[in-house]
Amino acid sequence: MADLASLVQRLEVAVGRLENMSGSGGSGGDSAGGAVSAFVEAFDVIVNGPLALYLSLSQKIGGDVQKHADMMKQAFNSQRQLLVTASSSQKPSDAVLTTLLQPVSKAIQQVQAFREQNRTSPLFNHLSAVSESVPALGWVAMAPKPCPYVKEMQDAAMFYTNRVLKDFKEKDKTHLDWVKAYVSIWTELQNYVKQHHTTGLTWSKTAPRAPAGGCPPPPPPGPPPPSVDLSGSSGGGDDNRNALFAAINQGSDITRALKHVSDDQKTHKNPTLRTTTAPIRTGPKPFASPAPRPAASATPKLPPVFELDGKKWKVFCLILSRTLNFLKQVVYAYKCNKSCLQVKNKINSIILDNCKKMGLVFDDVVGIVEIINCRDIKIQVMGKVPTISINKTDGCHVYLSKDSLSCEIVSAKSSEMNVLVPNKDGEFELPVPEQFKTVWDGQKLVTTSTEIAG
Repeated sequence: MADLASLVQRLEVAVGRLENMSGSGGSGGDSAGGAVSAFVEAFDVIVNGPLALYLSLSQKIGGDVQKHADMMKQAFNSQRQLLVTASSSQKPSDAVLTTLLQPVSKAIQQVQAFREQNRTSPLFNHLSAVSESVPALGWVAMAPKPCPYVKEMQDAAMFYTNRVLKDFKEKDKTHLDWVKAYVSIWTELQNYVKQHHTTGLTWSKTAPRAPAGGCPPPPPPGPPPPSVDLSGSSGGGDDNRNALFAAINQGSDITRALKHVSDDQKTHKNPTLRTTTAPIRTGPKPFASPAPRPAASATPKLPPVFELDGKKWKVFCLILSRTLNFLKQVVYAYKCNKSCLQVKNKINSIILDNCKKMGLVFDDVVGIVEIINCRDIKIQVMGKVPTISINKTDGCHVYLSKDSLSCEIVSAKSSEMNVLVPNKDGEFELPVPEQFKTVWDGQKLVTTSTEIAG
């Protein structure tokens, strides 16, 4: 590990020298030839373009947004350093690659930790948008399709960027420009990955390997087990087999050599023997072969579905976000994971079934919004909805608009439910009770929520 750390340090020094040479020569690349660092120069276009604009607007907003942006700048610097290393080195071993990826991984964790430490921030939606999408920088470890991963992480931020647009639409245009600049970072990164790293992070094919002398080779395997001679060429083998067959040929007489056990030595007839402590065998049972485990039946992967069945829109296993426009129809989303579904205009009803980490944004619902067997769901009401039903769901945040404050929320067998109500100072978060107390008043049962509920 000491050699590995020394290697990484030498690579960092080499990268610094190349950057200094590039700055003095005015070529704008990271190597003398420029060919191996073409994708580094393309990455700099993102850094100097949408990322720089995002940093500038974050500084203008200030506060937690500016601090978060400084962490994002460090994350992009770490990724650029990795790209420089890849442009001047052949692909290393998995162990060395893991070490090279650590700076990017730590930067991502720092960005996400900052959001969790500032959940009471007035700009929490800004922090959440960044925190939900920053894992997109992990595309360097994705193969063979890193581009869809970046798109998936961008969609994960859509729920919060929409909330920023809604909250500051008529207040401060700076925040609207901030959302536009931030989203464009991931859009440009998708195009960049698609063009320069189609099947994964591109490494140099002519430069020396990065892990030279990095990790010691694994120890040689031990000697093979002694072979068993079944040919019967040795005299001892014949004698053993003859003795075995002779014992078998004894028939019922073979039990004569067994020792008789009296009643006072039998545990089922002498209870006092059951309390004695017998030596416990710590090693494996002799001649016991492990029973084969039944192969787990793999759940077949079904293709995503997005189709209209009569008056019902079926949405199944969608990863990317969809924007739907229809009237007097029903949306049924099933097993959608890490996605955001946006429904525009009026809709009859919406059902989310067996979905995880999903965001739902809609304008107006005539009937009901049902959440069934879901986990970590966020619902944003832009217009009106009469009823929201939450059943068998863990983690459900409902963001109500000013026009939907009369909405009825019905819940059963659910936990971690919160309703966010707009007020003059922004939003006020209220927990939905989960624990109740029922008493008999002499005529009927009276149920009330307990003080610790929610």
